[in-house]
Amino acid sequence: MPGIHIRLPDPNGFADALDDLRAELGVPAAFGADVLAEVEQSIKAGPSLPPGAATREPIDALDLPLVTIDPPDALDLDQAYAASRSTNGYRLHYGIADVSAFVDPGGAVDREARERGVTLYAPDHNTLLHPPQLAESAASLLPGEQRQAVLWTIDLDVDGDPTAVRAERAHVRSREKLSYAAAQRKIDERTADESLQLLAEIGQLRQAREAERGAVSLDLAAQEVRRHDDHFDLEYDESLPVEGWNAQISLLTGMAAAQIMVEGQVGLLRTLPEPSRDTIAEIRRSALALGLHWDEGVSYADRVRGMHPHTPAEAAFLHQAARGLRGAGYVAFAGQLPDYTRHAAIAAEYAHVTAPLRRVCDRFANEVVLALCADHAPPDWAVQSLSDLPSIMGRASSADRALEQGVIDLAEALALAHRVGEVFVGTVVSVDERRAKIQVRQPAVVAFIDPDARELGESVEVRLTAADARTRLVHFDPV
Repeated sequence: MPGIHIRLPDPNGFADALDDLRAELGVPAAFGADVLAEVEQSIKAGPSLPPGAATREPIDALDLPLVTIDPPDALDLDQAYAASRSTNGYRLHYGIADVSAFVDPGGAVDREARERGVTLYAPDHNTLLHPPQLAESAASLLPGEQRQAVLWTIDLDVDGDPTAVRAERAHVRSREKLSYAAAQRKIDERTADESLQLLAEIGQLRQAREAERGAVSLDLAAQEVRRHDDHFDLEYDESLPVEGWNAQISLLTGMAAAQIMVEGQVGLLRTLPEPSRDTIAEIRRSALALGLHWDEGVSYADRVRGMHPHTPAEAAFLHQAARGLRGAGYVAFAGQLPDYTRHAAIAAEYAHVTAPLRRVCDRFANEVVLALCADHAPPDWAVQSLSDLPSIMGRASSADRALEQGVIDLAEALALAHRVGEVFVGTVVSVDERRAKIQVRQPAVVAFIDPDARELGESVEVRLTAADARTRLVHFDPV
């Protein structure tokens, strides 16, 4: 989708309103004195092995040409990537921030992280899972700094399928912090070193394997608010190919971690149920209503793969297809596998292990994997916490969604406050008995109107009748 955006008229007013939104949602503010004191003490002492960890000291992997690829202003760098060719394919290295090296199980930092669950992102500032001294400094994989990390080494054959996997603690040093745009430019212009250039090659192989598995990939147009120097923009995000390739490395690592935990019969999995037959039938009917052909023998995953929200019909269909991706959660186990272990969209078993600075569950899952790879019993503190993590992460995910939607609603109301009475053109992307959802192309707004006589994919003119920043409500009426 084109880079559609609108400049928000009052950046200071928007920042103040964001503070009010966070207060309304109960988003935690500053860290307590006990948390900060404990962090300072652990940083001063330096990284260490957590209680009950395998006794092997971290290996020396400082020679690996690791780089991080993140948004340009990110400082909480969880992952560092490197790759090389091997005799039979590729060797992939993936360094993950070793948060456990600084967090005392049961201590103040641990308790606060469990309470927060995740880092909450907003355009003006982020509400971190861990204090910034840890998340954006001591544990972050910043360029040029020696760090203790969980280092994954994954051997792949020429088709991109894993042949050997291991995870171990290591001393690493990132060579460079790249933005997605910078990484894409280096790859496209072939100025990247072999390691970075291989990201495109391996990423595309993994995308092909993903299609073969029957994984579901939806290219939905996502609204987001971005800060640009002295103003904020409300935009539809358009991702770069390198973001997809980079995501494949994280997915591969999460799938490898899940396999290790399933074989060891202890761990935490990210799960998603298979969509029901009725749901698939509804999505098929949506395609028919939109005039999109769908052969009987083509699966849901294959039909949505490669579709983009560039036309009204496809944009509407992708919103309908998202119905098949509901019900994600976490399942913990120790000693006996749960009845259901798969993630339907990934079409494999999968675990969260690659973002411990931003998700509390990854720290515990990593500790389990490290122990199993070393033929060592996982630490009691990690295993005993597994059963608490699904509810912790469920609560945190709800808070994340509420803040994200609140930011978008606020941005829409502020951006449109001076345009009440104007007529806009939108596309109907969903309809039920209560309302029709429209996606306005310019500005980047999603809203609801009366559903009477509306059809999926229909282009509709709507007049803005209200835009209230205080209530974060925008209202349109069909012309």
